[in-house]
Amino acid sequence: MLTPIAPNVSQFLARPLRHHIGGRPDAGHGGFAPVLNPSDASVLAEVALGGAAEIDAAVSAAGRAFPAWAALRPNERAVRLHRFADALEQHAADLAQIESLDVGKAITAAEGFDVPFGIQCLRYFADLAVQAPASVSLAIRNLEARTWRVPYGVCGFIFPWNFPFTLLCWGIAPALAAGNTVVVKPSEVTPLSSLFAAQLAAESGLPAGVLNVVVGLGGTAGAALVAHTNVKRMSFTGSPEVGRKVGEACGRRLVPCKLELGGKGAAVVFDDVDVDAVATQLAAAITLNTGQVCCTATRWIIHERIYDPFVGKVAERLRQTRIGPGTDRATEMGPLVSEVQRQRVLDYLDRGKREGAAVVLEGGCHALPTTPDGFYVQPTLLTGPVENVCCREEIFGPCAYLLRFTDEDAVIGQVNQLAYGLANSVWTADLKRASRVAERMVAGNSWINAHNVFAYGLPYGGANLSGLGGGVNSPETFHDYLRSQTIARPLA
Repeated sequence: MLTPIAPNVSQFLARPLRHHIGGRPDAGHGGFAPVLNPSDASVLAEVALGGAAEIDAAVSAAGRAFPAWAALRPNERAVRLHRFADALEQHAADLAQIESLDVGKAITAAEGFDVPFGIQCLRYFADLAVQAPASVSLAIRNLEARTWRVPYGVCGFIFPWNFPFTLLCWGIAPALAAGNTVVVKPSEVTPLSSLFAAQLAAESGLPAGVLNVVVGLGGTAGAALVAHTNVKRMSFTGSPEVGRKVGEACGRRLVPCKLELGGKGAAVVFDDVDVDAVATQLAAAITLNTGQVCCTATRWIIHERIYDPFVGKVAERLRQTRIGPGTDRATEMGPLVSEVQRQRVLDYLDRGKREGAAVVLEGGCHALPTTPDGFYVQPTLLTGPVENVCCREEIFGPCAYLLRFTDEDAVIGQVNQLAYGLANSVWTADLKRASRVAERMVAGNSWINAHNVFAYGLPYGGANLSGLGGGVNSPETFHDYLRSQTIARPLA
C-alpha cells in the first residue's frame, strides 16, 4: 500500500522550489524545471535551475557569513548544529517521504537508514568539534611552538542523486562544525531533501549564509562552483570521469579537493560459510537502493566447492525481491532514479552479453501493472570472462558478475586487478584468514562477513580511481576542514 503524502510534504511540493541563498528562498534567473517521481514518471515539483550568477550570489553570502560563524566558540556552533538536527528529527518522517519520492528508494530504507544516519552525522561532528583541540603544542628544543587549526572559509559541495540527504549531511556537518560556511549543489535530479533541509536550517536559527543550496546542471552551476575564486575547499562525490575534471579545475587554482568516487567492489566467498546466510546478504547488497551504491559488492568471487549451491540460493532470493514504488511499504527494491539511468544499466547488460557474458539470472527492463511508466529493472546475475565490460566497469544498478576461485593468492590478485579501490568484503568462518585477505585487498575499506558497513568514527574513503583527499565519518574528516598553521617563538 502506498504511503499517503504527508501534509507538510504536499505543501512543500506544491509551490515552485527556489534556491536557498543567504538564509532565504531565491528564484534566481535560470527559470524552473520539473523533478520527476521515478516510481511513475509523474512530476513531483518544479525547481529553480541556477548557473554562475546564482553560484556567485551563494558564495558571496557564504563569504559574508564566514567571519561571524568562524568566530563562534566550538560549543556555540555545536548548539546551533544540534538545534538544526532537532528540527530535522522533528520532520524525519517528512524527509524520509521526500527522499523516497525523489529517489525512488524504499521508504523503509529512507526511514531506517538515510534520514536517521544523516541526522546523527550533524550531532557527531558538533560534539567532536567541542572535544578537538584547536591548538596543539609541539615539543621542540628551544622553541615555544604549536599548531593552530583554523577553518578554510567557504567550502563547496557537489553531491549525486543516490543518497542525497545522507551525502548532504556527510559533507556539510564536519565543514560547519569546523567553522566553515558552505555552498551545496545537489543533483538536479534529486534536489528536494537538500532544499527541505535548508529550509529547516533557517527555521532552526542557523545564521543566514552559513548553508546555501543552489540547484543546477553540472556543466553550469557545478562548473561555476568548482571554478569560483572565493571557494577555498571543494568536495565532489560522483563518477571518476567527472571527478578528474573537478580535480583538474581545483588543481589549477591550488585548492584542496576531496573526491569520493565510484567503485566495483568484490565479495570473496570462501567455502566454509553459511551459504544461505551469505547469499541472502549479498542479494540484499545489490538490491539496496536498486544497486545505486558506489561501494556495494558487484563482483562476487565464489569458491568452486560452493559455487553452484550459492548461485542457486542467491538467484532464488533475487527472484523473490518485491519490486514496487518507493512509498509502498511492501517494496524491497524501488525503481532506478531516472530513465537515463535505466538506459545506462540496460546498455551495460546488452554490451556484456555481446562480449560473451552468460546470463545466470535474467533481469533487465521491468514494468509494473499499476505504474507502467516507472523506471524499473529486475536484478541480474551474469558470469563469464574477467575481461567482460560488466566485470570491469561500474554499472550502478542491481547487477552482479559471478566468478569462481580455488586459491587464496589467486583470488586476491583477481580482486586487485581493477583500478577501482573503494570497498571489498571477505566472507569466511576463519577469522585469521579473513584478516589476512582483508589486509591484502587494495581498497579504502575491507569488510569482514558483511558489506556496506558504516559507523561514525569508522573512516570511509577510497583509493586509486575511487577517490582521494580524505574520507568521511571520522575525526580525520573533521580535520580535513581545518587548515593548520604553525605558531613559534624562539626561547634562546
